[in-house]
Amino acid sequence: MARAAKRTFRCTECGWTAPKWVGRCGGCQAWGTVEEAAGSAASGVAPIRAGTPARPIAEIDVEAAQATPTGLAELDRVLGGGMVPGGVLLLAGEPGVGKSTLLLEVAARYAALGPVLYVTGEESAGQVRLRAERVGALAPKLYLAAETELPAVAGHVDEVMPRLLIVDSVQTMSVPEAPGTPGGVTQVREVAAGLIRLAKERDIATVLVGHVTKDGSIAGPRVLERLVDVVLQFEGDRHSQLRILRAVKNRYGPTDEIGCFELTDSGIVGLPDPSGLFLTRRTEPVPGTCVTVTVEGRRPLIAEVQALVAPTALPQPRRATSGLDAARVAMVLAVLEKRVNLRMGAADVYTSTVGGVRLVEPSVDLALALALAGSHTDMALPPGMVAIGEVGLAGDVRVVSSLPRRLQEARRLGFTTAIVPAGADDAVHEEGLTVVEVTDLGQALRTAFPELRR
Repeated sequence: MARAAKRTFRCTECGWTAPKWVGRCGGCQAWGTVEEAAGSAASGVAPIRAGTPARPIAEIDVEAAQATPTGLAELDRVLGGGMVPGGVLLLAGEPGVGKSTLLLEVAARYAALGPVLYVTGEESAGQVRLRAERVGALAPKLYLAAETELPAVAGHVDEVMPRLLIVDSVQTMSVPEAPGTPGGVTQVREVAAGLIRLAKERDIATVLVGHVTKDGSIAGPRVLERLVDVVLQFEGDRHSQLRILRAVKNRYGPTDEIGCFELTDSGIVGLPDPSGLFLTRRTEPVPGTCVTVTVEGRRPLIAEVQALVAPTALPQPRRATSGLDAARVAMVLAVLEKRVNLRMGAADVYTSTVGGVRLVEPSVDLALALALAGSHTDMALPPGMVAIGEVGLAGDVRVVSSLPRRLQEARRLGFTTAIVPAGADDAVHEEGLTVVEVTDLGQALRTAFPELRR
């Protein structure tokens, strides 16, 4: 008797497979995403004549695959030079962060090189045109179409023959032959596959706009991120003008670069030196503030940490954090209580950053500890001082990465004193910058606040 075909079940999000159906994926832990996979093809494959013969790799022409600059230096920095013909880029971000404004700016600049097709599925053509007029993104070779079906988009591509195709957004597009509603797992996968095939066949640089979920991850199936060549995350607080663009995946360039932009009423502007946005200009030192140097990608940024420790009459003291990791703030508070004997358990504690920047790397611990101690003791740090270092549970101050680069940035911006972890090499010493090495948090506090030595 012939054996029955083996059934396989596959997760539509991450591709995890199982021999039987389960309600929860064993790979990504998502519920309701496991479906029966189509039967596998026969083991034997009949050969056919290839359309393009294989050639030695040294004979492949690379001129057509060279990246073309977009005209925005910060975007080109993240992409590794610009847009690659046939490359597919996925740009994700929260609603209102400025994705459409950024892409209109890119489309207008790219239109100077050739036709650009902007397909909008969320707004009408008139709404997009009004925004383009407001930000100064009107160009003769920038074509606009409002479509929600993939065959119609392919028809516009045949007519315009663009060098750059922008689809805003992939969740609003649909394939009539595919089951499901627009934005669903099946529809998003089919739309993305069709657009990628179109881009590769015609060497069109393509940008897909994607939504994000409540936890900040890219919406849609995980296979979408695997299909595209570049995944960019556009981040920023809607109450702040700062926007940060970072590469999550990049087949054509680095993934440790970031781009900084400022969103204004007249459009979006690149910020080659954004450190000034994260500092407060004041004439006199204020207790509870400390400056540090964080590294975003390869770029060092000067940022200010602020803390406020105030008495409270409430039985449960408040803990509020903005721009910092709440878990690390709680850890630094515990270390200050246990190792340095600064009692703040019965006080309200508020911590934040300046300019809407988010600081999550451990090198911010020392600056946070000094800001908390300064607010608690009502003592201000000397002007021109920065603090860099990770604080351990034993109260020790640990070495962090890229310390010479951080100190170079501090010296460039006029800081004169830096408190850093002990044990770093001699390369951290900068001319014009006094570097004080400390081993533990108590020594760092005595260095920053001379009054505590008495």
